[in-house]
Amino acid sequence: MIKIICGAKGSGKTKKIIDAANESVAVAKGHLIFITDTKRYMYDLKREIRFIDVSDYSVAGEEALCGFIKGAIAGAYDNEYVYIDGVARIAGKNLKDMAQLFYMLEKVATLRGLTVTLTCSCAEEELPDFIKKYL
Repeated sequence: MIKIICGAKGSGKTKKIIDAANESVAVAKGHLIFITDTKRYMYDLKREIRFIDVSDYSVAGEEALCGFIKGAIAGAYDNEYVYIDGVARIAGKNLKDMAQLFYMLEKVATLRGLTVTLTCSCAEEELPDFIKKYL
């Protein structure tokens, strides 16, 4: 399952995704992964959540991000929740050009039984159709 948190810059998306990650600790039976491109929010997450700052790994582009996410998920078979804050910013692309990443995420989420939550910096009505279906 894929979930989207969208809104303009400064609308509180990061706080919402951090809150969602922290709340899921209470119900999760498997691992939780939080992927972002800054260490700024590292201490806002509960310690049970595996925090990954992609800037430590020089992830550049959509294909590199796809491979990185797959690698992070492959690290443990019992992953349950994956949170990605600022997916377009990390990939360095516009959301409208990221259909490949969302297709990969949907496929992996279905195969592995994951709940993937992402933040997207744009208004709901501006989301591409391939992303709107996850609202």
